[in-house]
Amino acid sequence: MEFSMAKKLLSGIAPMLLCTAVALTACANKQDTVERTKSKSLVVYYSQTGATKQVANIMAEAVGADIDSIVAANPYNGDFQATIARCQAEFEKGEVPEVKPLNADIAAYDTIFIGYPVWFGTVAQPTAGWLKTVDLSGKVIIPFCTFGSGGLNSSTEAIKKAAPNATFVEGYGVRNARVAKAKAEIETFLIRRGIKAGEVAEEQPFSEQKALTKDDQAIFDAACGDYPMPLGTPVTVGSRAIDGGTEYLFVAESQSPKGEPVKAEIYVTVGNEEGAKPEFTNVER
Repeated sequence: MEFSMAKKLLSGIAPMLLCTAVALTACANKQDTVERTKSKSLVVYYSQTGATKQVANIMAEAVGADIDSIVAANPYNGDFQATIARCQAEFEKGEVPEVKPLNADIAAYDTIFIGYPVWFGTVAQPTAGWLKTVDLSGKVIIPFCTFGSGGLNSSTEAIKKAAPNATFVEGYGVRNARVAKAKAEIETFLIRRGIKAGEVAEEQPFSEQKALTKDDQAIFDAACGDYPMPLGTPVTVGSRAIDGGTEYLFVAESQSPKGEPVKAEIYVTVGNEEGAKPEFTNVER
């Protein structure tokens, strides 16, 4: 199964970017949008339950990329608790699992999309194992992930640490509960990042944070009330118009795994259609 940070668990591209070799070195790890020129792209993914595989297939089809999967030499075939126990033991020992070689030759590609479920707030262990076996220097890396509550930012940092000489484009993440929405979101994501030609509405900034009203609290409760792990207590909220609805950014008082007070940013969307239910989309701590 795919695992999330909040559960402490395991919970070629058509016309594409690329700076010149000199410019690429200069902007490594900082480039968020890209110029479209010819390049060869590969989607590499690890999937435990099939959710990440589904997103990987959408991504590959959208950009015309080749696709290959990461396979652990010793698969995580145990039940939920067995998988948690194995991963915790690996973390404590600083170990990652051995993975089988890809069928694809990484050296033949300019751009690598790396997909994975988020486990314990970072890339799934087999993805971490694969990252130790490859040299991604000079590549353009586009992360994407599935999760129970969040983890795109923290997992991307893990990939950057493993590939310090690559150029990163801001990635895409989706909750397992919302994978059915991924196709439309990925299309917008690719166009906004300059990876795919097309036109979408410019992304608007959130309004300033303000104290919650009863209506705001009702939206938060409707979106997050049935989530099984605590997300924190929302204290302020901002909003912005998005395609087909409104997105809310709630700032909540929460706690770190060590019990320390932290702020959590919780994202909720509400469609414009009558009777649309608020949807919890992501949390960043």
